[in-house]
Amino acid sequence: MRVPLLDLKPQYQSLKKELDEAIIKVAESQHFILGPEVSAMEKEFCDYLNCKHALGVSSGTDALLLALMAIDVKPGDEVIVPTYSFFASAGVIARLFATPVFVENDPVTFNIDPKDFEKKITSKTKAVIPVHLYGQSADIEEIVSIAKAHNIIVVEDAAQAIGAQYKDGRFVGTIGDIGCFSFFPSKNLGCFGDGGLVTTNNDELAKILTIKRVHGGEPKYYHKVIGGNFRIDALQAAVIRVKLPHLDKWSEKRRQNAKRYTQLFIDAGLAQEPGKTKFDGKNKVLLPAAIYEKSGVKNYHIYNQYIVRVEQRDAMREFLTKNEIGTEIYYPVPFHLQECFKYLGHKKGDFPISEFSADTSIALPIYPELSDEQLIYVVETFKKFFNN
Repeated sequence: MRVPLLDLKPQYQSLKKELDEAIIKVAESQHFILGPEVSAMEKEFCDYLNCKHALGVSSGTDALLLALMAIDVKPGDEVIVPTYSFFASAGVIARLFATPVFVENDPVTFNIDPKDFEKKITSKTKAVIPVHLYGQSADIEEIVSIAKAHNIIVVEDAAQAIGAQYKDGRFVGTIGDIGCFSFFPSKNLGCFGDGGLVTTNNDELAKILTIKRVHGGEPKYYHKVIGGNFRIDALQAAVIRVKLPHLDKWSEKRRQNAKRYTQLFIDAGLAQEPGKTKFDGKNKVLLPAAIYEKSGVKNYHIYNQYIVRVEQRDAMREFLTKNEIGTEIYYPVPFHLQECFKYLGHKKGDFPISEFSADTSIALPIYPELSDEQLIYVVETFKKFFNN
């Protein structure tokens, strides 16, 4: 049996008529940059996320870069970020010649550790970027509380968490000062290329973000500030508008698949329960856990990725690949051990929890269209590996 890590074709086929019509509509209009499709998309996101402002941008990475530019991050500033995340979370800081300050991750959720964040604050700290990794909210209330006490700006990296909610029902990306999202095709809500979104409830920040999205020109061709070319294409906005009404349904199916995986791994004798952080005879596979989950709060964890941890991760991945099961390693090298950040002076062992995650984590297929037979096959293949 073949189980790809991700297969977008079934999703496209289910929406083919609407998507094709939306694309043709943009082609016939010949209005490709910003314009009515983008404005309509932005309004729909304000309604969906219950936020005051939403701006379509060129990618999730550019969303982060634009956010840091809007709050005037500059050389000499420090921006705190978890050391275990997708590279853009730290790369955008270095691109502005500011200093990334790395912090440890929580051993269960993979998200930023609020206590370590607080320890790393200095007089140079300008902002913090909590990442809602793999589709689950960080402890954003605690992070915002600490940040406010030290006059630090909170830029939420919600690239993997569109539609995820915090424990009180607020959507991630709307709780800090600025939220950043990605519409990369592999996301729960993906477009047909690169695209992203920036959100804020602050009117002044919204104005700055809007100006800097178009090279800092206000009015056109008059520049008091420098921005960038961070505009989303109308074609991508049209695709997202077709898909947005289906987002919660897709995320809920991912949650169902995650719940099914959990039961299958437990029934197979490979794990006891989600959230374990140490390997032993009863926990050969460490399962992800949805923390703070409450009744009535939908899509708390949207499982953009379903991440398990195994001791012989590389051997396991090779075995799964031989059995036609797609996997990925998110992420094999924490920021503090990346060669490009060698100048910061970190060494192996500085962030043991993040290093453990980087060495043992493996992403399994979780997309909505997976069949139960495919989920069973994945877990049976894990069991065969341990029984060999």
